[in-house]
Amino acid sequence: MIILGLDPGIARTGYGVVDTSATATFIRCGCITTLPIYSLEERLLTIANDVNQIIDDTHPDIAVVEEIFFGNNKKTAMVTAHVRGILLHILASRHISIQSLTPLQIKSRLTGYGAASKEQMQQAVTLQLHLTQVPQPDDAADALAAALCATV
Repeated sequence: MIILGLDPGIARTGYGVVDTSATATFIRCGCITTLPIYSLEERLLTIANDVNQIIDDTHPDIAVVEEIFFGNNKKTAMVTAHVRGILLHILASRHISIQSLTPLQIKSRLTGYGAASKEQMQQAVTLQLHLTQVPQPDDAADALAAALCATV
């Protein structure tokens, strides 16, 4: 089963793709980046186009989209909600099963500890996928972590 993990963000949306047919196998990961010099609409369009291309390239069966962590910055949370909405729309329109997980759920499932550090999460991803180095950037590693937590 091909699983697409997505970590929504307006500046960087992380993505990670794994195949769980036998054991968890790394397919690809990275970040979709947008620059603040462009309008929100242009940035959302860039993210949408890139996610559609990733889906075309990898044909995921399931997508895990990280839920938004509402910190103190409400403006950032609102913009991230726009990105998450675009991602959910694309996945639903392409008939890809969607699972939503909070950062706490991802940390708990991957490491057994809901307050795991970024480094612990990255190490868990690296070990589970038998990688020789930690996936970079952080948003891509977070997306791979989400993909590894899909319930099939």
